[in-house]
Amino acid sequence: MGQLVDGVWHDVWYDTKASGGAFKRSQAKFRNWITADGSAGPSGTGGFDAASGRYHLYVSYACPWAHRTLIFRQLKGLTDHISISAVHPDMLGEGWTFDTDDKGATGDTLFGLPYARDIYLKAEPQMSGRVTVPILWDKERETIVSNESSEIIRMFNSAFDQVTGNTADYWPLSLRDDIAPVNDRIYDTLNNGVYKSGFATTQEAYEAAVNPLFDTLEWLEERLEKNRYLMGATLTEADWRLWTTLIRFDPVYHLHFKCNRKTLREFPNLWAYTRELYQMPGIAGTVNMDHIVRHYHYSHESINPHRIVPINPRLNYAEPHGRG
Repeated sequence: MGQLVDGVWHDVWYDTKASGGAFKRSQAKFRNWITADGSAGPSGTGGFDAASGRYHLYVSYACPWAHRTLIFRQLKGLTDHISISAVHPDMLGEGWTFDTDDKGATGDTLFGLPYARDIYLKAEPQMSGRVTVPILWDKERETIVSNESSEIIRMFNSAFDQVTGNTADYWPLSLRDDIAPVNDRIYDTLNNGVYKSGFATTQEAYEAAVNPLFDTLEWLEERLEKNRYLMGATLTEADWRLWTTLIRFDPVYHLHFKCNRKTLREFPNLWAYTRELYQMPGIAGTVNMDHIVRHYHYSHESINPHRIVPINPRLNYAEPHGRG
């Protein structure tokens, strides 16, 4: 994260002063869509047609929002069609960097630039605003298609089907009306709720975030008592949007963000479900737990001023999950 103001980088994680100590997340700036034929999507402009080798994805292995896009790149058979660069896990005064002194950090494999902000400035030299990942880059037009993860995963879900022949659909039309409210609750109280809890600067703001968070975990635990996945027997985007938070819960959010009423392991259904999804083909390879643990504890000076990275329990996501 962080912010560009008049082309100058500012290390701004959040602004709680104007919101009574509560964390507020800003909106993504680039909202174009890749489509099969290049027609305009729900927002932005047209001209971004699905083509092998045309697009490049900038990610952080630590970031749950970027992790979603890595998962859909894997699920939809796009690894040979969309190239990637992964930032360094440490996000300090210069924001996301392309340093390569850490296993898994690739550098900027397109341009050799030093900072993620340089990708934004390459697309829009006068840009101001937050610098976030993921960044979906168009090599042909040399601009950013999108930096909104929830929309990138939907592009990956269907736009490239004619390129890959992979027609698996994680946002089926018949379930969209049911998926929407589940996504909304999970996003507000859990995906973003962990941040609202962790970055709160008043007791009132913290409790207003952490209590609904655990209400939602209890609701999910009950839902998974009766259902294999959130929508029943069908695995959908709702499951993967949830999962990138669950995989980080015990190693990071429980301790670092004070979401510590229970560990995820104390929810039997959620813990088994998390392991089941981890064990699906290709998914474990999208997880870099070293980056996840390092990034949060080392980068958030306001929460962990001495930057001590905990040793953490040794969790085995590959152990049998017992879900059939």
